[in-house]
Amino acid sequence: MPANLTDPAQRQVLIIHGWSDTSKSFHTLADFLGKNNYQAKQLWLGDYISMDDDVRVADVGKRMAEVIDELMQSGELAASFDVIVHSTGGLVAREWLTTHYRGRAELCPMKRLIMLAPANYGSKLAATGKSFLGRVVKGYNNWFQTGKSMLNDLELASPYQWELAQRDILVGPGALDSANPVQFYGDDRVWPFVIVGTHPYTSLLRQIVNENGADGTVRACAANLNAQGVTIDFRESDPLNAISNWPSRLQNDIPLAVLATRTHSSIIDPDRAEASNQEDIAETPEQKAQLGTLILQALACDSFATYKTLQTQWHDLSEATAALSKTTSEEPEFFHQYLQVNCNVVDDQGRPVTDYFLEFFADTKRNNTEANVYLHANVIEDVKTNSQNAALRNLYFDRTDLMEGYYPLLPKGTDPVLYMSISAASPGDNINYFEREKVGAAMQIPLHFLNDVQQRWLKRNSTHLLQIIIPRIPNTNVFKLTKLG
Repeated sequence: MPANLTDPAQRQVLIIHGWSDTSKSFHTLADFLGKNNYQAKQLWLGDYISMDDDVRVADVGKRMAEVIDELMQSGELAASFDVIVHSTGGLVAREWLTTHYRGRAELCPMKRLIMLAPANYGSKLAATGKSFLGRVVKGYNNWFQTGKSMLNDLELASPYQWELAQRDILVGPGALDSANPVQFYGDDRVWPFVIVGTHPYTSLLRQIVNENGADGTVRACAANLNAQGVTIDFRESDPLNAISNWPSRLQNDIPLAVLATRTHSSIIDPDRAEASNQEDIAETPEQKAQLGTLILQALACDSFATYKTLQTQWHDLSEATAALSKTTSEEPEFFHQYLQVNCNVVDDQGRPVTDYFLEFFADTKRNNTEANVYLHANVIEDVKTNSQNAALRNLYFDRTDLMEGYYPLLPKGTDPVLYMSISAASPGDNINYFEREKVGAAMQIPLHFLNDVQQRWLKRNSTHLLQIIIPRIPNTNVFKLTKLG
């Protein structure tokens, strides 16, 4: 990488928008950078097609590579620059990086990648965008196209997100580079930063897409680039041996800042003037200044040591946002910490299992206790089946309620554990799962241990890729040997 990383006057910044947006939305951000003495040598505003049904994120990333290479070869674009992305722009930048610079990330001209409410692990709104309502609201002026292919990539638990996360964040099962994992983020590579709001929209029409723990469009846990990967292999007889964690490709946790007063729209407008604050969200002067301060901190980051320090500081800021749930006059759930689990169930031949049911409970007897009732009423917020592959599910948990509501309700003397069971319908008359000759058999496993930090893998503000392998058992009549004579 070129040595000059610190002088703002010599830096160039690319700004890349999200789905159904254009670069025009970022003039206020460009004005903010100029007013705060970040006199970038040049600002570039990227535009791409996001509303035509045939364009995928991978297509945009491929074309982005061509454009950047051409501008660098002509000398118009510097050999090193920074990138600010919003929403789907995060996926576009990651696609470009992991495809165009695979195995040579240290040569990538992008140094700082500042992600504003990125949809790194999807958006609940993607399914709405593909619906009739989406075609009417968003596609009216585009021959009722809404960018279906791109929305497929954005849908919760999409196959694309699974594949992309295993390119740049996690070393998934069977990775060809598991002995020497390819890394894209680190000291001599790209430095990502993630900033996301956790306040829902307040306008009447936009409220229909709100959910707690999100900014009206993207969940805080889906924005966070840090992710966990776990395999549960039910072929193992010992439940504890059945769980294995995926290695990470990261040198260091990526800085994440969760802001209390920002929505998906206002996360790109650091100056949010009172006159233009149509969301009418009350905030202190300190809260109002947070977004701009964080963006400038990220752009000014001049070493990996500083990068790691910012990760700690931003973590503390996110914890302060979560603490507002105990003092706020608004809905406390706005500021709870959530997590999501993207579950993929396959059989031991690697084929998808689409007809299954997951259940969570406090003990192996599944008693109808107060804790179990609370778990299903308050902790498990939502479950979505991916429309492209029914083996993929997204489960949304209120982790604050899990830690502060569910566990305290467990009877005294009970191990503070969260259990999960899976039952799967047999694929036919000759094959069952788990047990021979038993239709719809189920298996269970301890999933979360309150008092064991090593095994307590359900992390706050995070996405978890969970692969479940279940044994496929042929019945006795599938093959027989009969003595002759």
